[in-house]
Amino acid sequence: MTTTDQQPLGSPFSATSTAEDVMADLDLSAATAIVTGGYSGLGLETTRGLAAAGARVIVPARRPEVARAALADLDGCEVIPMDLADLDSVRAAAAQINDSITRLDLLMAVAGVMATPERRVGPGWEGQLAVNHFGHFALACELYPLLAAAGGARVVVNSSAGHALTGIRWHDPHFFTGYDKWLAYGQAKTANALFAVQLDALGRNDGVRAVALHPGKIITGLQREMTLQEQIERGWVDEHGTVIGADFKTPSQGAATGLWAATSSLLDGRGGLYLEDCHVAHVSAPDEPMDDGGVRAYAIDPEAAARLWELSVAATGATPITR
Repeated sequence: MTTTDQQPLGSPFSATSTAEDVMADLDLSAATAIVTGGYSGLGLETTRGLAAAGARVIVPARRPEVARAALADLDGCEVIPMDLADLDSVRAAAAQINDSITRLDLLMAVAGVMATPERRVGPGWEGQLAVNHFGHFALACELYPLLAAAGGARVVVNSSAGHALTGIRWHDPHFFTGYDKWLAYGQAKTANALFAVQLDALGRNDGVRAVALHPGKIITGLQREMTLQEQIERGWVDEHGTVIGADFKTPSQGAATGLWAATSSLLDGRGGLYLEDCHVAHVSAPDEPMDDGGVRAYAIDPEAAARLWELSVAATGATPITR
């Protein structure tokens, strides 16, 4: 198994850096960005950071009216309907985007679901893999000509430390032999990381670079499928729902790594990396506790990334990207 070059880059930021810290004095007035899930939680903080720097931000949203209300006070933002679980919806959104812009500088894949009850979407796909990976995969493939036209685009994919739960279950990726909501989440987050590795490999000759990241532990709407009791048992919140975990970040701190990935000059000409705490993550040992950070080697393995890419093209019917 080979891996990408997970070496420190000397970032001036850290786990406690905020979106405002990362975006200070940046001018993105010439840039167009797409932020999936860009109207709540980390996505909203990401949209705010990009819009404050002058970027035009397009927010595809499953709940467009909710999104428009959330973004009403931001300049330069527009909402289009899109449901990541519905590939026809993804393609329709991509067609609308292709008609409205000529280049795309940033694609921020922030939307996601976590630890959901078993759901089947499309032709029977496991729902977390479908929403977190297949939807974003299809969107990126449909928008690839716009990314290539930017001459230096970046794709930033939110993964999670949860990827440490499992690699890709090649024998049963859709959990037909028995569903486990946490393994399904872990697989989807591994898929997010591998997607960035292969997209970067395919896109670098066109100036399209991709990275994945762990934003940190943050209580947002992502936990909406979990009961309060589950969150209490995990030591995340108290009986009132108040965050008590010492290592939790604010939403602004959680958005910082993605915004750093999107804008840092330290990442010019680099990609296929897994980031955390506004740094390049170390490669973690198989038995290292998930909360100790780092990335498992299987989540940045180019051979696994290429295999997942082929599986995803076959599943979604997306237009292949060739070198």
